[in-house]
Amino acid sequence: MITSVQNPKLKLARNLMGRPKERHAAGAFVAEGVRLVEEALSAAWPIQFVLYTPELSERGRELVKKLVAHGCEVEQVADALLNAISKTETSQGLLAVLDYSPLPLPQRLNFALIADSIRDPGNLGTLLRTAAAAGVQAVLLPPETTEPFAPKVVRAGMGAHFHLPIFNLSWDEIRMATRSLKVLLADMQGSPCWQTDFSQPLALIIGGEAEGATVAARQLADGTVSIPMPGKAESLNAGVAGAVLMFEVVRQRKLAE
Repeated sequence: MITSVQNPKLKLARNLMGRPKERHAAGAFVAEGVRLVEEALSAAWPIQFVLYTPELSERGRELVKKLVAHGCEVEQVADALLNAISKTETSQGLLAVLDYSPLPLPQRLNFALIADSIRDPGNLGTLLRTAAAAGVQAVLLPPETTEPFAPKVVRAGMGAHFHLPIFNLSWDEIRMATRSLKVLLADMQGSPCWQTDFSQPLALIIGGEAEGATVAARQLADGTVSIPMPGKAESLNAGVAGAVLMFEVVRQRKLAE
């Protein structure tokens, strides 16, 4: 059992919970909790090692057995030590250090999401989770967007990271990746989404929570699309707006089959 704060595995996990440069330097990130580690194992994501506490739930203990059976390095750690580095209010008693190993970008894209200047980790995680559910083939993140493998984003994504290609790209790289797609920007002044053709290959741009889309996003867009809101709310947050538009794409393409 790990009982020292100086243990190399514990120190690495703590560092990976912090700044993006630590994750980039190590080529790794952390997934906390039984469900996320289950998702990582199910997706055959490369796992460096797993730490768990003696107070782990029955479901968690069963997962530990499966991890050991798959040849994963698993080590028990004192409750107080794992709780001290956890990014959740109440640690679930399990975390995995995973390789940064993004899924490849599909050769022929027909449905992509560009999350522009999304700085709230919860909103970005929600967008990733929804994108995975809606069948988005890739999520492209420009420099202004928060780092997608931060602990809060991974937690809010609820396993989306293990099933969805996610790429940090420059705007020039995003332009190249979407050159065969129609790019539509979510904007309050745009055409109503119910009247917009989403059946063609496209990329949706969802702008940031505070200032909306950047100049670079507007320059990339071929057009704008809005969500009709008959009520008195002025706007939706990025996570909700993205969900409405992504599933409108799903609806239209289903009808077109």
